[in-house]
Formats: sequence, C-alpha cells, structure tokens
Amino acid sequence: MTAVSLGDLAQTFMLRQRNTALKYDMNRLTTELATGQVADVRQVLAGNYSYLTDLERKRDILAGYGVATSEATHFASTMQTALGRFDDLTQTLSSSLIIAGTGATGPNGTDTASEARNTLNAMVGTLNTDIAGRYLFAGTATNQPPLVDADALLDAVKIAVAGSTNPTDIMVAAKSWFESPAGFPSLAYLGADDPLSPFTLSQTESVALDVRATDPNLSKMLRMAAVAALADDASLALDVAAQSELYAMAGQEMFATQNDITALRANVGFAEARVEGIAVRNAAEVTSLGFAKSALLAVDPFETATQLEEVQFQLQSLYSVTVRMSQLSLVNFL
Repeated sequence: MTAVSLGDLAQTFMLRQRNTALKYDMNRLTTELATGQVADVRQVLAGNYSYLTDLERKRDILAGYGVATSEATHFASTMQTALGRFDDLTQTLSSSLIIAGTGATGPNGTDTASEARNTLNAMVGTLNTDIAGRYLFAGTATNQPPLVDADALLDAVKIAVAGSTNPTDIMVAAKSWFESPAGFPSLAYLGADDPLSPFTLSQTESVALDVRATDPNLSKMLRMAAVAALADDASLALDVAAQSELYAMAGQEMFATQNDITALRANVGFAEARVEGIAVRNAAEVTSLGFAKSALLAVDPFETATQLEEVQFQLQSLYSVTVRMSQLSLVNFL
C-alpha cells in the first residue's frame, strides 16, 4: 500500500490556509452574533435582491416624506399660533371699541384710536409672520411679506374714505376699497393670488395650508381696525358723538366676525391633525419595513453561537497541532 505524505512547505501552506479560513469564519460569526443579521447577504438571498431592494427603496421614500411632514407640521403650527395671536388682538380691540362706543369722550376717544393703531400694527406684523424665510400668508410668493406696513395701509384707507362725512359713509367707503380688486388686494397685499401648493406627505395623501392675508375674514378685521384708528383723524373732522358711533360700528362688526376667525383656525387645526396622522402612519410603515428587512436577514443567535464555539474549538485545535509540529526534531524522532 502506497503512503501519501505532504512536504513541509505544502503542509505549512495547508495549515496557513486553514487558519485563515477559520479566522474568517470566526469574524463573520462574531459580526452576525453582534448585529443579529447575516454578514453575507448575497448567499442568503441567493442573488435575488429584488425584495430587499424594494424594502430599502420604500424606506428611502418614506424618509423623504418624513422631511415633508416635519416641514408641514412646523408650518401649520406656526400658522395656527399666528392666527391665535391675531384672534386675541381682535377680541381685545373689539371689546375696547364697543366700550368706547357707548360713551367715548375727548381723551378716551383719542386713546381708543391710538389703541386701534397699535393693534393694527400688531395685526399686520402677525400676518407678515415668516418661518425659515417663508411667509405664511402670502400664497406662492413666500419670499416677501404679504402686507405693506400699518402706516402705509392707514394712508391708503384714509385716501379711500376721504370726503365721507359720517360713520356710515366711512364704513361703506372702507368696505368698498377693501373688497375692490383695485383697492386692498392690489395696493396693500404684496403676496400672490395663487394658493400655496399642498404638502405631499405620502404617495397618496397631501395637505393644503392655504390661508392668505386677503382672506375675507382677515381683511375684514384689518378694515375695522383701520377705520377705528382713523376715527380721530383731523381730515375726517368727526365730532365726539360720530367717533363713538364709528367705534361702536367697528367693534360690533369685529365681534360678529370672531366666529369666522375661529372657523378659520379650526380649518388649520384640521390640517394639523391630518399632518400628524399621516406622519404617524408613515412612521409605522417605516417600522414595519424595518421588521421585514430584519426578518429577511436575521440569524438564529443560538445556532450562530454554537457555530462560533465550534470554530473557536477548531482554531484552538489547529494552534495546538501547529505548536506540536513545530517542536518535532530528528532527535525526538530517533
């Protein structure tokens, strides 16, 4: 019987090759045990990456929608806050006007007009609110404030009501200017007539947040505040009784419009709720896709630990054999 033996060089190469293979297996199994996923994806999927690619593509798309939902959430929240402040300003002013209309005399009437001017300035500033350089109430023209400053608005209204001699005529003239396309929409409104594009938050859902400074409910409040601010203007030459009547008319109309402002805020609140709901659904889908990917690439930790222990034993055995072979000598053999 012929014996087959290996030369020293061949044997050394075989041991080195086996050592490398065992070290590779140990590193692979250690990584799999630590991460809970297979290290060699190609072998597990047998070269068919279509399902895994589809999962990752959907997660990437949802990540993009995540940015959109964050932007929409911030946009809607800031818009709601601005409308809430606008509502508070109008409620306070309407109460002051109604009180002044029941008996404004001299300095009190002047104080009321001053309060109206200050409130109008705050209302205009509120509607000129921006978020990250994007103005909320300017339609698609988000790069510029939607309204001129309060002084410019008052000057325009003063020209519009010039020649009116009593509160009723002043109210009619102001209303005509605010509602005329050649008046407030073109002279005081600097935004765009086109509505802001809806936020696309998923492949099937989008949310519109289109509230412009030209909204009738908002412009009506601006009109009442402007009229009240001009009540004591010398160019109108209104006596105390006429000023009181004008305050009362403006205050009552502002009070009657409060429900419309509340409805406007409710619409924005509904949009906020939709954005939040879509964001929750997107997050749930991302989690579901993560579970699906983990299930596809997951390893059995007990089996992996067993294989790792076996590889460690084989590597230790190989080292033992190598050490014993390195100690062989002709003297020991003889």
